[in-house]
Amino acid sequence: MEIKHQHHLTNGDFFILDDNQKKIAVMTYIMFDDETMLIEHTIVDEQLSGQGIGKKLVDAGVQFAREKGFKIIPQCPYANAVFKKTPEYADVWLK
Repeated sequence: MEIKHQHHLTNGDFFILDDNQKKIAVMTYIMFDDETMLIEHTIVDEQLSGQGIGKKLVDAGVQFAREKGFKIIPQCPYANAVFKKTPEYADVWLK
């Protein structure tokens, strides 16, 4: 499954599409300021449950933040839990 990304000036999302081009997994973020992403929501369809898709979406967001030099505020409860369990994200986590 390919994770796609759309980034706009003030927001964006990482997502996976099904065969009908419907988003079945998505992590949304807003740009808190020019250097900070705030992860709002992570939603994964039941059909993908238990496959680690949510974590992969968060990973994609972290990689994007690193490439751009951004920091992340993981406001979404799921993303926050992932950040707490993943010390490798410390470089992008704005606490």
